[in-house]
Amino acid sequence: MKTKLIYFTILLLLFACENDHEKKKKTKTEPNVVHTPEIERPEFNKDSAYTYIQQQVDFGPRFPNNEAHGKCASFLQKKLASFGWIANIQEGKSRTFNNKTITIKNIIGEYKPEKTKRVLLFAHWDSRPFADQDNKDMTQPILGANDGASGVGILLEVARQISIHKPEIGVDIIFFDAEDYGQPSSGMVIENNSETWCLGSQYWARNRHKPDYKADYGILLDMVGSANAYFTHESISRNYAPQILQKVWSNAKQLGYGNYFVSKETYFVGVDDHKFVNEIAGIPSIDIIHHDRFTGNFHPSWHTHNDNMDVIDKSTIGAVGETLLFTLYSEQ
Repeated sequence: MKTKLIYFTILLLLFACENDHEKKKKTKTEPNVVHTPEIERPEFNKDSAYTYIQQQVDFGPRFPNNEAHGKCASFLQKKLASFGWIANIQEGKSRTFNNKTITIKNIIGEYKPEKTKRVLLFAHWDSRPFADQDNKDMTQPILGANDGASGVGILLEVARQISIHKPEIGVDIIFFDAEDYGQPSSGMVIENNSETWCLGSQYWARNRHKPDYKADYGILLDMVGSANAYFTHESISRNYAPQILQKVWSNAKQLGYGNYFVSKETYFVGVDDHKFVNEIAGIPSIDIIHHDRFTGNFHPSWHTHNDNMDVIDKSTIGAVGETLLFTLYSEQ
């Protein structure tokens, strides 16, 4: 009996040693893999956003005082209202660089206006009344698919998704008018006439739709629809809202869009709507705007007749839209 017991004990010891050896062997050859949880990606329908861009372009050139401008303003206000947002058109008068009086129409949408924590999203919806960067028909207006309609189309889809998923924070969307009625120039940096641009945002900043209106921060979309878009840290954003810049770009990278949102510092983008939202309204705001990595300029179609639906890329508008929604949902 003792012999059997000793024999059984030896077998157990041999089995334990072999098992321990196998564990050590496996540990050496198969390192532990840490699986990070997948990010919950927000729903954003890039086909829907593309359609909203197309619908704007279908009106034709949309600059203040022309017929297409009035029709498109009504379309944008009704579209925001159809998503359950409080939507109004703010009208005002302004004077252009060539001493022309125009009627400005800023379209303003409010989601949960009772909330004190708010984010402001904005883009300009007008198109350039002349093609001063083209080499033909320079006095004729352009369609402005990328420079104007792309940002608005993305924000309409953002508004639609917000109405479905209902975040707890307040959100405002403003489509600014007359951004692109500035003095013609052959260069990117225009001296001594910055206030001839962004007439709609200047008007709103001095005459806000609510006298005590405040937002935690703002995000501007401008020229955000072209293929292989390249969004950098431009100087006005860095100066007024560096922490928001880092937040949005970090969110984009988490979603896998680091090829669009690159951590590169670039200089002056010219005058854009966020300048006046920062300086007059006092809302720290950034600009997501295309920077051509080869020329240091804007997109090649900028202020030309080539700025049509051919330059719009669904992958780009999807990347921007998802990043915006991810940023908003992260605020809760």
